[in-house]
Amino acid sequence: MPLISVITPVYQAEKLLPGCVESVLAQTLQDWELVLVDDGCTDGSGRICDDYAARDGRIRVFHKANGGVSSARNLGLEQARGAYIAFLDADDRFLPRMLETLYGLITAEEADCAACAHLNVTGEDDLGRPEPVLPAGVYDGQALRENIVLPLLGERLCQPVFNGFIWRYLYAAGPMREAGMRFQGAYLEDELFLLEYFCLIRRLAVTEEPLYRYYENPASATHRYMAKFQQVFVDYLARKEELAERFDLTKESPQWRENSCWAGLLIAAGNEFALGNPKSGAEKRASLAAWCARPEMARAMDTLRPQGLSRRKALVAALLRGRHYRLLQWLYELKNR
Repeated sequence: MPLISVITPVYQAEKLLPGCVESVLAQTLQDWELVLVDDGCTDGSGRICDDYAARDGRIRVFHKANGGVSSARNLGLEQARGAYIAFLDADDRFLPRMLETLYGLITAEEADCAACAHLNVTGEDDLGRPEPVLPAGVYDGQALRENIVLPLLGERLCQPVFNGFIWRYLYAAGPMREAGMRFQGAYLEDELFLLEYFCLIRRLAVTEEPLYRYYENPASATHRYMAKFQQVFVDYLARKEELAERFDLTKESPQWRENSCWAGLLIAAGNEFALGNPKSGAEKRASLAAWCARPEMARAMDTLRPQGLSRRKALVAALLRGRHYRLLQWLYELKNR
């Protein structure tokens, strides 16, 4: 059995997929399997996956009907055989020492998980801007709660927000398998996955060395209009409620719901006035007004004044609180030009 299973969901990625796979082949630690999940691709991605699998027995391919990134990752988790799990998106790359360095940290520090910094890149020739997870060191017990769990639960406004990037880590597979962990939803699913995982483990080792190249793709889901965002967020909030109850987190973060709802309000405003929304201006304003009138959103606006926002988000928050939807629409139209 392989030491590490690398799980890569693949969808319409034929231009960047070869570089992704080659970055795994180039790893200095070679005891791995690469699980490629073709999520109903209609371009040449499926063929590229099959070609690599034919050339290297450590690469396994699974073809499925399109169901989204969560279902693709879940199939990868079901098929993974390694003692450790890593995630790699099809448009990103590992640096050559990624797996060796993180596995070395786990063994040296007797940790369950290891994390690295990453490089934000916009193209092939971009050297990247490094972004750390946390300062280098070992985190266990209360340090895990304070630095990862509670920020993921409720600190979603104050900059810098702790990002729920799942691909910055090498995970012991045991806690995932024992808990039956799976991804849920089409958006923010990575935050919930990390929140649950770091409630289950006891020790994390961190390096500030950037070992992952993250391609800031303007066509990703975070940049597109989501017609079902409001229902997606309601489901996300319900799942977060279940995790908070299961791991007794609310007493340490009593306003996590209001904080999370404010994050949902800010995202909903940007989503409603995003390019690609076919609704009329009046329909967009009415939809946003209905969202703000939901009891949980109204409670957040009445009881919590967001702190630490960027200037742009602070302006959006003020306009939402004042129900100035027409002015918000005008500002987003100006921004989208």
